[in-house]
Amino acid sequence: MSPEEKLKQLNLELPPAPKPAGLYKPVLVVGNMAYVSGHAPLMADGSTMKGRVGQDVDQQAGYAAARQTGLAMLATLRAGLGSLDRVQRLVKTLGMVNAAPDFENHPAVINGFSELLAEVFGPDNGVGARSAVGMGSLPMNITVEIEAQFELKP
Repeated sequence: MSPEEKLKQLNLELPPAPKPAGLYKPVLVVGNMAYVSGHAPLMADGSTMKGRVGQDVDQQAGYAAARQTGLAMLATLRAGLGSLDRVQRLVKTLGMVNAAPDFENHPAVINGFSELLAEVFGPDNGVGARSAVGMGSLPMNITVEIEAQFELKP
């Protein structure tokens, strides 16, 4: 099943593709690679999920924010590539968690993103290398920021 078909089957709604919040390209294609800039947990109404995990929000809310960030990234990929079906596989993810100093479970938060991509692209093509780290703050107090690289089909 193609990624576009999988989105429909899972009944997933993508938010509008976010506009750049600075001087950068949301997605840049170089050769057969698509580099996707850092994304926030953008909701369909244009708002973002905010709060520091372990202080303002709990781990489950962080997980939900990472999943929502994945939906925003999929919207950017679709807008930049024309279709998610052009994606061969996820290669690398960098997940940054706005975390309280004593919060230690960053990978469990970023699993919200990783599990979504595995659902959409499959258990092999949707799982790549990954880093999940805590940050003292993120822009506009967003809960997570995630960037990723994807291999494109020839």
